[in-house]
Order: sequence, then structure tokens, then C-alpha cells
Amino acid sequence: MGTDAPRSKGHRRIRRLLIALGVVLSLVLVMAGLGVWTVTRSFPTLSGTVDIEGLSNPVTVTRDEAGIPQITAKTAADLFLAEGYVHAQDRFWEMDFRRHVTSGRLSELFGESQVGTDTFVRTLGWRAVAEQEVALLDPVALGYYQSYADGVNAYLDTHDGADLSLEYAVLGLQNPGYEVEPWTPADSVAWLKAMAWDLRSNLDDEIDRALLSTTLTPTEVNQLHPEYPAGAHPTITGSQTVVVPSAGAPEAAEPAEPAGEPTAEPSASTGLDSTVESASVDSYAGALTELRAVLGAIPELLGPAGGEIGSNSWVVAGSLTNTGMPLLANDPHLGPALPSVWYQVGLRCQSITADCPFDVAGYSFSGLPGVIIGHTERIAWGFTNLGPDVADLYIEKITGDSYEFDGAAKPLLLRDEKISVAGGDDVKIEIRSTEHGPLLSGFDGTTYQRIASDYPKAAGLPTASSGAESDAEASGVDLTTYELSLQWTALTPGRTASAIFALNQATDWTSFRAAAELFEVPAQNLTYADVEGNIGYQAPGLIPIRASGNGTLPVPGWTSEYGWTGYIPFDALPSTFNPPSGYIVTANNAAADPGSPNLLTADWDLGYRANQITARLQELIAVGTPLTAELMSDIQGDNYSAIAAALVPRLQEVRLTGSAAEAQQLLDGWDYQVDADSAAAAYFNVIWRTLLKDMFTGKVDDGAHLTGGDRAFSVVTSLLGQPDSPWWSNPTYGTVGQESMLRRVMTSAAAESADLMGSDPTDWQWGSIHTLDLKNASFGESGIAPLEWLFNRGPYELAGGSAVVNAVGWDATQGYQVDWVPSMRQVISLENFDDSTWINLTGASGHAFHSNYTDQAPLWRDHETRPWLFTPAAINDDAADTLTLEPAA
Repeated sequence: MGTDAPRSKGHRRIRRLLIALGVVLSLVLVMAGLGVWTVTRSFPTLSGTVDIEGLSNPVTVTRDEAGIPQITAKTAADLFLAEGYVHAQDRFWEMDFRRHVTSGRLSELFGESQVGTDTFVRTLGWRAVAEQEVALLDPVALGYYQSYADGVNAYLDTHDGADLSLEYAVLGLQNPGYEVEPWTPADSVAWLKAMAWDLRSNLDDEIDRALLSTTLTPTEVNQLHPEYPAGAHPTITGSQTVVVPSAGAPEAAEPAEPAGEPTAEPSASTGLDSTVESASVDSYAGALTELRAVLGAIPELLGPAGGEIGSNSWVVAGSLTNTGMPLLANDPHLGPALPSVWYQVGLRCQSITADCPFDVAGYSFSGLPGVIIGHTERIAWGFTNLGPDVADLYIEKITGDSYEFDGAAKPLLLRDEKISVAGGDDVKIEIRSTEHGPLLSGFDGTTYQRIASDYPKAAGLPTASSGAESDAEASGVDLTTYELSLQWTALTPGRTASAIFALNQATDWTSFRAAAELFEVPAQNLTYADVEGNIGYQAPGLIPIRASGNGTLPVPGWTSEYGWTGYIPFDALPSTFNPPSGYIVTANNAAADPGSPNLLTADWDLGYRANQITARLQELIAVGTPLTAELMSDIQGDNYSAIAAALVPRLQEVRLTGSAAEAQQLLDGWDYQVDADSAAAAYFNVIWRTLLKDMFTGKVDDGAHLTGGDRAFSVVTSLLGQPDSPWWSNPTYGTVGQESMLRRVMTSAAAESADLMGSDPTDWQWGSIHTLDLKNASFGESGIAPLEWLFNRGPYELAGGSAVVNAVGWDATQGYQVDWVPSMRQVISLENFDDSTWINLTGASGHAFHSNYTDQAPLWRDHETRPWLFTPAAINDDAADTLTLEPAA
């Protein structure tokens, strides 16, 4: 079994395309002697003076030794123009690559291999919606975006090709005619659509449930998609009950009861939408399977979509800290990338006025003005993914160019687009939509012809009645196909593009909530603290209200019975301010207790990380330990594995012989910490991966997408008390019952561990197989060693795991290699912002071989942080470089 987990099929296609390119590049570097000059020519000017068109006053850009810029300007327009210039200095290839993804134009860079990806992105219409959102911006916000674009373009006016980034030298070998276009506000706003897509919540669960229901009973499907364990794990604004103790005294969690049969009517607690019978899924299963494959081919800009991508954030009141003021911690979990998805920056107006209201620092996205996560001079905030159900699949009855809705035939909405292809002919595509949204079927040229009466008869619903279909039936030919459309909140123009600036100038809880109300897509958990000592939490976002159903399965699109009737009002979304507990924990767990009047989703993260964070805080509070920034950082690195605590006591009871028995002894006295140098952690995780494979292979499609995290934890834990459950038996491997399965798995895992790490179990280390390769998102996955050597770094041996607070996650269906990580870490002190700390995954620079390309990665790996200075005096004392941007004469 290999340990390499590829990011996506889309990246594999780019890899095939670049094989020849890598060979050519190697020859060019050797024969032409470009070497150092080609690599370093794009390094930016960091000190001195540069004249910039469009500036009205001088701007100062101060950088520390990590290359992190602090930008000070007299006007807001100059401030954002300078941010655009600085982003382009360090990260323009990343920005350019992203805008080609978000606009469905990868084929312009890499040729015909990307036509499929471009077709899907254009079908979703990210760029079109972004352009609509730009048109809706108020003049002030639009001015900020335009100033930012002017700054990017000022850099492009004096840099081109390899002067911009080494990647352009590589691209030029394959695509010499490529020319960089000017930056526009829509290029920035489109990135918000990519964010929303990668954080799209339960769309993959919806597909998985539907496909599982073709072969499993509703009870079995519910077992594989369990409900949130609200009685055992905390909710953000409700119960803070925890069951699993802190890492200092681990105990096995009580097995959860298996999910029961679905109720007669769909509800928030129903695992399966009973209005759609499982047999009916057969009529559109082909379209679902195709869609799942298409989703896997889309480049992941933030990380693996769905269940495992998450984050931790918590805030504690001053009554619990050593300073008497709040502390706020945050570490978003995203896919690893080089450079990191985040860009650290400070933005300061020389004087705070109504026309220049910004004094903010934190983490930005290159390509987008402002700061996404961080603090102003008055407040601090953190983000985790709320994960509400904001995307629904509808089964549409399509006949020719029409679809059925409420008994009438309606014309499809048709849109023609042209995809330009590097080195090839243009490709024309037709995009079809219903009133729910775009049709997501037929991307591989396949249509799914079905007898029109199959689905409605199985579901007890009326048959299609359009005139075209009636004519077809009369002639003995059925022209109706069942296809899937997508209704998704991100496809409606919204206000998130303005929310960033509102957050960046918020000064108190009231203005913070007003900013949060604008943050519509993707919906996030927002933690809050201010210099007055207040803490709070707010869930924003557009979250649909459904006429029927609970969003857990595709529903009929030919009737208005399942449509959206509106959105949950902002004031009805979960929120809390200065709770009596003195702390608020968000880790993608349920935002409110069961019984909440508004359904946010049936597919929360199941709360293992939230449970452990809450337990750690409660333990410290109980013994009267004042909470410090150092303790907050320590909790971010917590490696306690809840599934190990539940499963290991049972593994220790299994009777083994030989080398397996020797390996089993590693589990004796283990504290369930998945540390990088732990032999027990290494053996246990090989067991865990083997167990999931052996339990589910041959029984469910793709292992029910149990990648080894929170959902797999819950499924297996619930079965520990059912040793005779059929899930423990697998004819493929000859196992019958729990004891037989565990014995086989532990024996196989011992043999695999020896193959991977050597014959002596005491020499095994989790970090030796749990490694992170930092890869360039475009050229870093070519499969050609010289090309990858240019852009990639690593491997790094890491601790942590899936559904662990230190969420250095891995996909058990692929191997042990790291797939998602704490993409950054911050701890903000509201008593003195200069006492805050931060760390990025890689570094400030996107230029390979620059000293700031990966300089933060070793610190990140070792769970160390850097001082996060904020006051002007501290920043100036720490300055390594100062660049003055002057208005051009």
C-alpha cells in the first residue's frame, strides 16, 4: 500500500501534461546556464524607494526578517493600492493561477487536459457571479477593490515573465505565447467563490447517502452517517458537556447507540430524508457517480472538500487569564500548499479618520484586499467553518431543451461559452440550467436515459406530464433523462466582498455583528474578543429554509414541494456574548443544541476536537490555573486521539502470537498521544487504516468515504459494543465477528509496519510515515524530479492526526501522508497586542529559493510561533527592510 495521497484528479492531469515540460526545463537549465539568474530575477525590491503610478502620498512598507510586511499609508486608497503591489511582489503567480481556476481558464495555461475542469467551473459560474457582486458593491468598497487592482497592475507594468516569478519561465517553455492580463476587482471577488466551494459542507455526504441507499437499508446508511452526539460532545452556544477527559487521564468513551430507523417525516434529526425512497436512487445513480468523479477532478484551492476540512478557534474571558483580559486562539485546517494559502500583513492608516479607518493586522489572501482573520486596535476575531447545508442537489426531468416543473414544461436556461486552449483549438460549450441552478450531468459526454415512470412510481409521486414527453410516449420512445441540478447559496450575488472591509474597521460587538451579517458565503463561525474585556460568538451566512426535506439527499426538482422558501434571519442564527462559562469553543461542532428551531445542517463535524479543547480548558479552570497565551498555544498542539482511547483497550484483549504480539505490547501504557516519535501511535494508525479497509471493502462503494476522521471514529466506536454486528464480518477476508476482524487487522498491520519502518517495533515512529510534502499547487505535482525539486519542499515528519486538535490529517483510503493541516496558528492577547503570536505554514514569499519561501515551516512543524508585533514602535524596532512607495512624478 502506497503512502502518497494525490490532491485531486485535476492535479494528476496537470502532472501528465508537465512530464515533457519537466524534461525540457531540465535540459534548458543545464544547457543554457540560466540557473541562479532565472531563479532569483523575480525576487522583489524590499528596501529603498519605488515610484508607483496612482499613489497620492508616500506609503511605507516595513518588513521583519520573515518578510512580513506592515503597510502604513495616509489614505485608504493608497493603503489598498500598496497591499495589491506587495501581494504581487511576493505572490503573483499564485494570484494568476487562482484566477484562471476561478474563471474556468486553466486551459489557457496548460492546454486541452484542463477543458473538463474549465467546463465544470464555468457551469457553476463563479466568475459570472463575481462580476455581478462587483456591480453591486457600494462606491467605497468598489474603490478599495479598484485601488488594490491598481496596485497589482502597477507591479505588472514593470515586471513580466520570469521577472514576475520562476513559474513563468517554466510556463514559457510550453506556452510561449502566454501574456499576463491586468488585474480587476472581479479577479479578487471570484476567489471568494473558490473559498465557498471548498467549504461547501455536505454536498459530498448528500451524494454518498444516495449511492449507499441503493444497496443498504436506511438504518445502515444512518450508521455510516451518524447524528451529532450532543449528549457527549459540546455545542458552541449550548451544552458544554464533555465525556472524554483530557489527555492527562484518558479513558475510553462510551460507545454510542446505533442510529435508528428514519422517522416518517424529514427533520433535523433524521439521518435519511424519508421522502425519497432508496430504490428510486437507481434511476439517477449514474449521474451521481459521474458527479462524484467530476468533483474529485476540480483543483482544491483550500483543501479536501467536505467532512475533514475544518478549524479550531476558542476565546476565553479575562476572568480566566493571567492578564485579566481575553485571549483568542485560531488555527484553520486547510489543505497544505506552497506557498501557504495565507499571507500575513499589517494595514495601518497614519491617522484613523472616517476616510481612512483601518488599523488592522492578520492573515490575508493574496489576490484579495484587506485582512481575513486577525485584529484591529480594538477587537480580535477568528474563523472556523460553520458548515451549514447550503447546497442541494435536485433530480430534474429533462426532455430536449425543456424541464418539468409543477406539471408544466419550462425551457432550460442556455448559455454558450468558449474555452481558449493553449496549443489547440477553442472549445465551445453549452451550459444548461433550471430555476434551481446549473445542470451538473453529462460532463463526460454520457447521458443517463431512463424510463420516465421509474423514479416517480418508486417514490409515489406523479409521472412527468410535459407535452414533449407525452408525444414520445405515444410513439413508444421515451426522451426523458434524469439529471442533477445544483442550488447553492454562492451562486446568488451576495455581500461578502464588502464584509471584509467592515470587519477590518469594526471597533466593538455591535459593529462586529454588523460586519458579520454581510459575511454571507461561505458561512463561518466567528469568535470575538475586545479590549473592553468582552468575548462573543456569531454564526453568519445565508442558510436556506426548505419547504420540505432536510437536505441530506437529492430531491425531486419537478415539483416546488422541495424548494427553498427563504433564508434563516441573521438574528435567528446562533450567537452568544459573554457566556457564564467564560469561554467559547468552536471546532466545526454543532452550533446549537438539538431542538433548535432552525435546521443548519444534519452533517456537523462530530465534535471530537471540540470535546478535547473544552476538556483541556475545563481541567485548567477547575484547578485554578490562569490561562496564558502559552497554554493556548499548547492546546493547539494537543495530540490526544479519541479513537485510540476508545479502541485500544479492546485491541489489548485480542489474542495474538509472534511479531503481532510483540507489536501489540507497544499499546501497553500508551497515553493515546499521536506524537511524531511515538511507536505506539505508528502501530495504532496502521491498525486504524487497515481496520477501515477490511471492515468496509466490498460492502459499500468507496468505503463510504470513511477517510479515517470524525465520522469513522463514531461509526467504529458505536460498533465496539456490538461484537456480532455484520460490519465486523467480511467474506472477502474470511473474518467472522469482532474478535476475528481485530486479530486479522492487528496481524496485517504489524506486517505492514515492519515493511514501512523496519522489523524492530521499538524503532517505529509515527512521523516517519506521517509526512508532509509542501507542493507548488501547479508545477509541484509534475512527477518529474527536477521540476519538483525547483518548487517543492519537504518531507516534514509530523505529529497529529485526523479529528485530533493538532489536526494534521490524513486520508486513510489513500495512505498516511498529510492531506490537511493547521494552515496557520494565532494566539491574540487583548491585554497587549504585542504579546500575541502567530505562525504561517510556509512563508511570506511565493518565490522558490527566496529566504522567506519556507522559513516558517520548521517552526510550524515544531509547534513554535513568532512574536506578532503590532504597535508602530515595536514594528520599527524589529524592522529588517523598509521600502517607500512614492507617487510617480
